Amino acid sequence: MAQPESHGIDSAVIHGAGLGLRRGLMAPLSEHVDAVASTVDFMEVAPENWVGLGGRWKRRFAEFSGQYPLVSHGLSLSLGGPEPLDMSFLKDVRHFLRDNKVRCYTEHLSYCSDHGHLYDLMPIPFTEEAVRYVAGRIRQVQDFLGQRIGIEHVSYYAAPGQEMSELEFVRAVLDEADCGLLLDVNNAYVNSINHGYDAAQYISGLPGERIMYVHVAGHFDEAADLKVDTHGSAVTDPVWDLLSHAYDTFGVLPTLLERDFNFPSVPELLSEVRHIRALQVASR
Repeated sequence: MAQPESHGIDSAVIHGAGLGLRRGLMAPLSEHVDAVASTVDFMEVAPENWVGLGGRWKRRFAEFSGQYPLVSHGLSLSLGGPEPLDMSFLKDVRHFLRDNKVRCYTEHLSYCSDHGHLYDLMPIPFTEEAVRYVAGRIRQVQDFLGQRIGIEHVSYYAAPGQEMSELEFVRAVLDEADCGLLLDVNNAYVNSINHGYDAAQYISGLPGERIMYVHVAGHFDEAADLKVDTHGSAVTDPVWDLLSHAYDTFGVLPTLLERDFNFPSVPELLSEVRHIRALQVASR
């Protein structure tokens, strides 16, 4: 039975079903304005893709930012990286969040740089030392931005130097940093197959009061025991089932569909957003 609706520590600023806004989607979405407006409650953008842009892209971005509540999900902060945080970049992020009235800012619990960008999200070792290190960097970001941020537990394919479980590590970072959580249901599913744990138990073990919002996405089936997080295909039935489980566990949460490439038609894309809405209604 579904519990009463609960929106976590910061998620009351958004609601319903959202869609990740990618440049490749802007023109197709603009051709279905009414359908998008009646289906999508909020949109997510990566600040790296929009900071400093002018001209046509700035105008197109303004068309969407003026119509939809925005959340921001970063790509390059490298919270677990060995190099100092890029404070110049964070200053740009701070201006971007304020100028566009972004409702919340999240990043990946990973690292992606060391004297240059690695163009991938690398796993942070699940150790007590790493907990203290990355939590300190999260607190530094929160102090600089003047707001709480959320962290997303990432998909990973190796666990170097592991001393604790993924769940223990994520919970420890959340507690030490006193930050929010971006629950990625597809990541939980992919990791559960690749590393042999129960995804529903993993989700149930997360602190629901810290969840800002939720991601769902598609993945690639490399083999029966190997799934690759791609965001390039439709959401699968096991991931939809886990989303329902998350609602049953924590109450209905704002949920966003990620699609990064291999875009389907807008009606097909919106059908997945409507599926989110249907699961939310069924869980209330």
